[in-house]
Amino acid sequence: MTADAARGLILVVEDERAISDLLRLYISREGFGVHVATDGLSALTAARTMHPAAIVLDVGLPAMDGTEVCRQLRAEGNWVPILFCTARDDEVDRVLGLELGADDYITKPFSPREVVARVKSVVRRASLVTADEAPLQVGDVVVDLVTRRVTVASEPVSLTATEFDLLAYLMRHPGRVYSREQLLSEVWGYAAVVGTRTVDVHVAQVRAKLGDRSPIRTVRGVGYSAEASAES
Repeated sequence: MTADAARGLILVVEDERAISDLLRLYISREGFGVHVATDGLSALTAARTMHPAAIVLDVGLPAMDGTEVCRQLRAEGNWVPILFCTARDDEVDRVLGLELGADDYITKPFSPREVVARVKSVVRRASLVTADEAPLQVGDVVVDLVTRRVTVASEPVSLTATEFDLLAYLMRHPGRVYSREQLLSEVWGYAAVVGTRTVDVHVAQVRAKLGDRSPIRTVRGVGYSAEASAES
């Protein structure tokens, strides 16, 4: 691990040495520090003590699987970006991972360059805001871009990094309708070849957390927008 890497620390949780070595090589080339954990329990300890900028988390781990690691971190209020990396390619597994609070889902075999691109995307989004950006408000929902806090009728709501970015992107342009492909490109930072189901799952998660005051509106056959009077 290069602890002094300028771009932050990435926690790679992977029990296959060949894969973790490959990810370490490619991620460190981009200026990140890399720490590798090989089981779920050590991953939880590292996430709690090392405060990584993002976690690349395998699902099939010894001692505790990746979904339980994610579940426990979210239950503790730890919203570090999590990218699931797994051999499972079933849509049920992908949706479950996203519903647990993961920010992305990558299936094996994968290109290490694709993993790096997604890591850079989630880390970059969190650093784009300047200190003088005003909060966004649509209806009763307020998004503070500087502190990355969301309130609904003055009550705080916890969102994952990607849920926050999705909501903020829609609220920056209230009334404007974005296709799922546009949202994948602008919020996730990659093309729609990975499938637009990811967008739908994240929208559903944000709506569930915001409740009846959610500003996200579905424009059938087109995509999503944010409006104060929205009804899903």
